[in-house]
Formats: sequence, C-alpha cells, structure tokens
Amino acid sequence: MKITNLIIALLFCVYVGNAQSPIGGWQAKTTDTNGNELNVSAIVTETHQVITWYDTTGDFIKTMGGSWTLYGDRWQLNVEFDSHTPDNVGRTKEFTIIPSAEGYLFLPLGLTFKPIDNGYPGKLMGAWQMTGRKRGEEMVSRPINQARRTLKLLSGKRFQWIAFNVETKEFFGTGGGTYTTEDGTYTENIEFFSRDHSRVGASLAFTYQLIEGHWHHSGLSSKGSPIYEIWSK
Repeated sequence: MKITNLIIALLFCVYVGNAQSPIGGWQAKTTDTNGNELNVSAIVTETHQVITWYDTTGDFIKTMGGSWTLYGDRWQLNVEFDSHTPDNVGRTKEFTIIPSAEGYLFLPLGLTFKPIDNGYPGKLMGAWQMTGRKRGEEMVSRPINQARRTLKLLSGKRFQWIAFNVETKEFFGTGGGTYTTEDGTYTENIEFFSRDHSRVGASLAFTYQLIEGHWHHSGLSSKGSPIYEIWSK
C-alpha cells in the first residue's frame, strides 16, 4: 500500500511529535557471534524500506525488506524479500520503534539507527522498480506486477538494488553503498555486493535522465557491459 507524505507526517505527529521523519538513510552498528563489528544500513522511502547487514570489509551478510506501514509505535514490514530466511516472504514482521536523541531504537532487533540523510541531496530518492531494459537495440518491458523484480531504493545519499521473486521467495542478489547526482551523472560507490566481493570499493558513473517521471539509466555495468535501463517509482 502506498503511503503519501501527508499520511506519514500525520502518523509521526501523533506519535513522536518533533522527532525526525523516518524517510532517508540510516546506519547502525552491531557485532556477530564472534564479536566482529558489522554495519547495518537502512533505507526508508515513502513506500518501501530495506535493512542490510555487512561487515567492515564489505562482505555481505543478509538483507530484508518490503513495503511498510506505521501504527503508533508499531512498525509493520510486509516482507517481499529476505536473503537469510526466505519463509518470511509474504509475512508481516512487526517492530517497536522508540525515538532517542541518536535516532530510533528498533526492537526486537536491538539496533539504534542514526540518521545519515533525510532524503537529500540526491535527486533520485524513492523506491524504483526496473520496468525496461535494452537487449541489443530492442527495449524489453518488464511489467511492474511480475513476480520476479529488481528494486532500487535510494535515500538522499545511499542506494541499494535487490533482485528477488515474491512468488518463489528466491533471492538473487543485492549491492549498495553511497551515490551522488551531479550534472546529469549518477555515480554509485559500492560498499557491499552479494555476488562478487571484488566489486566493493568500485565507483561506477552513469548518465541519468528523468523523463515523464521515469528514470533512464545508461552506462557500463560493474562487468563493463553497456546497459540502458528504465526505472519507475
């Protein structure tokens, strides 16, 4: 269910008063069972969110996300993908959020997320789904309601793409990090990549245009292949 800015604002006014809106990029820290430090990245858009765990070297651990709603202090996530526990797909996970001076405490995760940005300065904040891709000279459309999907969620500074199937509950891959949009150039700085750790640390620059509300994205992929994609909110 799509949630408009107005509804989000009203819900947060009722519960947290002057606390920061959840829209944007967030970061938390935790440790694994061996005591190694892990980064936890979260991107929250008007309609979707994603939470991802990866270590300080960029090794991907797990990710989960989907559409969300907020009822008082109860954050409900309608799970569309879960790399660690596929059986969660199609279920609703519920969390308690507690505002703090640092950001938000998520229970039962026990993570305190600190804000990175509030949806700015990047010009592509939102939840996008790939709806077209060139194969040779032919543009092939992808229905937005198909089971196999590729999403890209962006805050003002962070991005993450996720490929998955909502019917089979399969997870195909993800990657993310920070991004910028300057003078028609969209640049990704990769911090984690589930399919190939060697991509971590790379920066990829693409040409982007917003045409009738659709994001046209072209350049070279992480493998050096030419791509032309269309993304729709």
